[in-house]
Amino acid sequence: MDDKRFEQLVSEGIDAIPERFLKQLKNVAIVIADEPTKEQLRQNGVPRGETLLGLYEGIPLVERGDIYGVGAVLPDRITVFKMPTLEAAGEDEQKIRKIVKDTVWHEIGHYFGWGDDDLYEREDEDKNFSV
Repeated sequence: MDDKRFEQLVSEGIDAIPERFLKQLKNVAIVIADEPTKEQLRQNGVPRGETLLGLYEGIPLVERGDIYGVGAVLPDRITVFKMPTLEAAGEDEQKIRKIVKDTVWHEIGHYFGWGDDDLYEREDEDKNFSV
């Protein structure tokens, strides 16, 4: 899959987020990278031979202080990793679309301050998110 098509699928994943969540996203960039760096894997305790589909890097919304209100902080970042996603889905574009959508949801959940256990539980409930 070429970069342009993958970007379109990430855009679709973002567009699938309900407006009540999107309007709360402040000072966060959603980007695409081919692979996580060794440093990203190390910092997130990813065992050798495993990888990440996405990553939230920043200060969750619930932990932000007054400094965020003055524009003195670089944007948080949500990264969707292309190659691990394609490896997980194979050539099936529907699987790629689902993985991307789920990854975007998951990382936005981290932005709101939800931990992995809470996110997995919510994901099992078919995206029953609430803020």
